[in-house]
Amino acid sequence: MSQIDPGTSSWLRTRNDREALRLFFEHGALTRTRLGELSGMSKPTATQMIARLERAELLHPVGEVAGSRGPSAVSWGVRDDQVTGVAVNMLDDGIHAVLVDALGGEHPIVEVPVLGEERSPERDVGRAIQAACAASGADPRKVETVAVGLQAAVSGDADSLSLTDSLPGWPPSGSRALIESSLGVSATLENDVNLATMAERSFGVARAAGSFAFLWIGVGLGVGIDLGGVIHRGAHGGAGEIGYLTVAAGPGEPGSVTTALLGSPFISALAGTARYPSGISHLSDDEDALREIARRVAITLEPVLAVLDPQLVVLGGPTALAGGVRLAGLVAEGARSDGRPMPEVRLSGTGASSVLAGARSLVVEQIRSRLEDRIPTQ
Repeated sequence: MSQIDPGTSSWLRTRNDREALRLFFEHGALTRTRLGELSGMSKPTATQMIARLERAELLHPVGEVAGSRGPSAVSWGVRDDQVTGVAVNMLDDGIHAVLVDALGGEHPIVEVPVLGEERSPERDVGRAIQAACAASGADPRKVETVAVGLQAAVSGDADSLSLTDSLPGWPPSGSRALIESSLGVSATLENDVNLATMAERSFGVARAAGSFAFLWIGVGLGVGIDLGGVIHRGAHGGAGEIGYLTVAAGPGEPGSVTTALLGSPFISALAGTARYPSGISHLSDDEDALREIARRVAITLEPVLAVLDPQLVVLGGPTALAGGVRLAGLVAEGARSDGRPMPEVRLSGTGASSVLAGARSLVVEQIRSRLEDRIPTQ
């Protein structure tokens, strides 16, 4: 947006229009009268704001609201076809993607296979965009921003990745630049567990927590660290990569990385299945298996509790969801110590798509910011 001198009529008009658009984002469709009530503006001023936003192709009429007296009033809503985005979750065996619009509407999640495909950041994300748009009947040319969850340590400022075991074809530096230059979109790359942690703060069981640690138990392990609503990433994006920490499963047992302690091979063997995660759905009915998993989770949490002392621990990922609330209770019991206060342990409230949910919330914010920037300043 071009610079406008504060206090001038142009500045006030643009400020009012931005506030009006935010009210439409927050409340959905509004009539002129209701916009005036929410904004504190007169009906004529509300009418002018709507007219300007409609001319800018940011609003359109979406229906009528019957009044108790007089004719029906037109209701207006944000256009969700001007700017869209895509949320992406890069998995070991495929890609999950979903279209995102300015209203945060529901769209189908698509699965894009990667086996046998030539891999690179721009190819993977480009295929995800095309698949998500096709599933929703949307125009790929309207996609301006993407958020990508990665099983890697991400240093956004340096555009660098490390610990990229599951990302063949992705270079250690320059992946974001490749996506943006090749696809013509703005790209945000983020660690997948950090995205799940953001979703837990926004929609899950950690909304009221002062601080919390989100332990993801899946094919690999990771910890998302939320300190007062801010994700702690570390100097190089590696904070929370607990899957590479060496521990011992018990007294006299050899040390190994925590991924071996709690990763999918161990969980599959314990559950007696070769199919992970679909084959572990019965874990919540196996008390012995839950107790062994809880014992290992408690060991994994030791450094987290000692260093961070969070108010809350949230268990997420396929293994935690299969174990259910019983697993969370056993972990709290196993990690309790006479010498240290124990935080509450709860099961994730965001479900199996928590990484995509976190990515979607980022993209919604980015789309709305772009739409605000389209408000005329003259």
